[in-house]
Amino acid sequence: MLILSRSPGDAIIIDGGIRIVVVACDRKGVRLGIEAPASVTILRSEIVDAIAEENRRANENTAAAQFLSSVPPLPATPDE
Repeated sequence: MLILSRSPGDAIIIDGGIRIVVVACDRKGVRLGIEAPASVTILRSEIVDAIAEENRRANENTAAAQFLSSVPPLPATPDE
């Protein structure tokens, strides 16, 4: 991980096409502006984590459904 000290208005360039600018700093945090080609997807990490968790849950539900569909039905019991 690269750690830099930047002031508002300062920028860094990544891979020649992505520019990150420090817009503001205050006690609440840092505001960043990101300029990138339209072909570059930019996502906040909490969104990526939420999508991964939802995919994990969906996969568990699918695995449970597949298991249940593979279990043969119980034989019918005769009426008494």
